[in-house]
Amino acid sequence: MTANLILWGAGTSRTIRPHWALHELGLAYDVRPILPRTGETKTAEFTALSPRQKIPLLQDEELTIGESAAIVAYLARRYGNGEISLIPDDPMLYAKWLEWCFFIVTELDSTSLYVMRRHGTVKGLAHLYGHAPDVVQRAGEYFRDQLRNVDVALRDGRSYLMGDQFTTADILLTTCLIWAIDYGVGICDSAESYLSRTTARDGYRAGEKANSPGGHASP
Repeated sequence: MTANLILWGAGTSRTIRPHWALHELGLAYDVRPILPRTGETKTAEFTALSPRQKIPLLQDEELTIGESAAIVAYLARRYGNGEISLIPDDPMLYAKWLEWCFFIVTELDSTSLYVMRRHGTVKGLAHLYGHAPDVVQRAGEYFRDQLRNVDVALRDGRSYLMGDQFTTADILLTTCLIWAIDYGVGICDSAESYLSRTTARDGYRAGEKANSPGGHASP
C-alpha cells in the first residue's frame, strides 16, 4: 500500500509517538518539523489544517488527524498488516489494549506528567501557567501511585504490555516513562527493564532521530 503521509511536529514527548509508529510500520513520510510555542503552530497555513494549533498533526491524503494517541492508533489500524501489526487482532486483547491506551493518556500523561510540566520549573511551563510546587509534588505522587498498575502487569515477565506483541500502547507508555525520568519522578524496577527493551527497538531509535528538528529520515 502506497501512502502519502505528512507529519507536522517534532521535538516533544508527544511528537515522537507518531514518528516512532511510522518507522515501526515501515512507512515513508514527509515531515514538517515545526515546534510548539514558537509561533509556527499559529501560522495561517497550519491553522487552516488544525484550528487547535497543536502538534503532532498527520495528513493522509484527505484526512487530517491530531492527538498523538489517536494518530498512532489510526496508523496501526490503517497500515498494519499480517507481518507488522501494532494492535491486537483478538477482540478480548483488543479491549485490553484500548484500556491500556486510555489509562496511559489520561492517568499517566495528562493527569500526572502534564500537570507537572504546566506548573513546574524543571523543563516546565510555569512561566506560562504559574508555579505551583505543591501541585507538582502531588502530581508526581499520583504518577507513582498509578504506575503500580504497570508494575503489576510487567512483573509476570511479559515483554510488552500486551505480552509478546509490541503495540501502540507501548509507544505511549515508553514516552511517559522517559518523561517521568526526565522530571525526576522515578519509575519501578519492572519498568526499567521494560524501557530498555522498548528503546532498543529500531523503530524507536529511528523515531527519536526523526523527532529531532532537522533529523528526519524516512524509512
